[in-house]
Amino acid sequence: MSLRQNGRLSRREMLKALSMCAAGSATLGPLLTGCRDALTTPAALEQLGGVRHARLDGKPRFLIVVGAVGGASIIDSMLAVRASETAAAGASPAKLNTFADAQVRDVGGSPFRAVKVETDYLGSIPLQVKTDQLPFVRKYKDSMLVATSVGTSVNHVIAQKRSLTGNNAWRGRTLQECVALQYGAGLPLPNVNMGNAGYSERGVDTSLPAYCYGEVVAKPSLWPLGLDGMKGLKDMPSRDVLALVRSTRNTLDAESVFGRTFDDAAALRRWNAQRTEGQSALEVQDLINRLNVMPDNPPGMPLAEYGLSSSPDGERLRAAFPNYMTDAVEAQAALAFLLIKNRVSVSVTLGPSFNIGVTSSREFTNPPLAFDFSHNEHRSVQAFMWSRLMTTIDKLIELLKSEPFDSSGESLWDRSLIYMATEFGRTRTRVEGATQFGTGHDLNNGFMILSPMVRGNTVLGGVDPSTTLTHGFDPRTGAPEPGKMTSNEADIFSGILQAMGVDTSGSGLPDASAFVRT
Repeated sequence: MSLRQNGRLSRREMLKALSMCAAGSATLGPLLTGCRDALTTPAALEQLGGVRHARLDGKPRFLIVVGAVGGASIIDSMLAVRASETAAAGASPAKLNTFADAQVRDVGGSPFRAVKVETDYLGSIPLQVKTDQLPFVRKYKDSMLVATSVGTSVNHVIAQKRSLTGNNAWRGRTLQECVALQYGAGLPLPNVNMGNAGYSERGVDTSLPAYCYGEVVAKPSLWPLGLDGMKGLKDMPSRDVLALVRSTRNTLDAESVFGRTFDDAAALRRWNAQRTEGQSALEVQDLINRLNVMPDNPPGMPLAEYGLSSSPDGERLRAAFPNYMTDAVEAQAALAFLLIKNRVSVSVTLGPSFNIGVTSSREFTNPPLAFDFSHNEHRSVQAFMWSRLMTTIDKLIELLKSEPFDSSGESLWDRSLIYMATEFGRTRTRVEGATQFGTGHDLNNGFMILSPMVRGNTVLGGVDPSTTLTHGFDPRTGAPEPGKMTSNEADIFSGILQAMGVDTSGSGLPDASAFVRT
């Protein structure tokens, strides 16, 4: 049975209607306004997000991938090991990455730990580092799942991509593409990727619809200003004239030697679809304004002078992320919220880069190489970067909690999942008694997942205190398997998709029911 037979428009029909709206003139002006307003109602947004039938309740769910570039060490956070525990296991805590007992804090009624670190340096950088993970872990423990892992590469880019594909667990699709396929049909940009290096790469399954592949965004604070072909420009002709110009351009392009030679090329077909149906879908929803965090601030940013405005959520986003213009991660988090709230995307990827980061007020935000600055000095860098991402994630979750999903009483957070992806862990040894030490790359690690849809307050796997290495688990039952030290990338991949309600029929993925809240 087709979508039309079910009383719904197909994606092509919907985009055609949007295109007609976007081509409106004085005659079509009221229609354009009505089309835009209709799309913004909760009922319409819910219908739009549910065009593709999804498993379970059929409503969209939202995936947020946070790429922790450089190797976020799970034993420097929720699975930290006390020195006394290693000593009791018959090993030397002074030779391993263990913490003084007082630095590792218990979380009441939880298997998680939280680390407190205070130093006067960040590697070779003289900077006071004062971090305490306890408030974050205590606040989100019931929506937190930590799954131990063993990867298959210590190359940054390769391992980053494998953390998204489960090492090609399902035809090389990324998690983001799977979610976009399940929930994204009919949305303007189902998969927006603001990540870096391997986190921004698409998968290798070319059979997917083009809308599943990530739209790469390099500058999130300015990117929304490019979502309309005429708004923000002075002395522009009317929409109907612009539509005529575009139609003429498309006709001439198709009749050119280049157009006739490559008319069957998939890349050219995608390009033409983006210039026609895709562009209209973006323009009709006024995303140039609705996704814009920047304020109207003449003379430097005179939005009103150019017929533009800030997002209705702009003021509170600027309050939550005051450094959004100079801190890329804050800008990414602000845009991620707007993309989800406005039902532009069902999958959003963000995260720091390898570049050093400093705000306009000279506040240090990112060490060179991010988590990988642990080569220089492990303990302070891990503490700083974990704190940085936890702070950003906390603010983003609070924003999602504040927004209703629909009239059911659910919030956006109730239907969201945050996956803190990282390429690998760090080596465990240190010079005996060293308080400052560097670490290399290690396949052994674990991942943090946050969502009301996962089995919260849960550690899948465990840690051997005699080595501080993590061990595996049964992905179906969650039972710990202390002797399991083999790669389980497909288990992590499958567990996230199952928690997201993605239909994995025919994928061959393992049953990872242990991840799902029952």
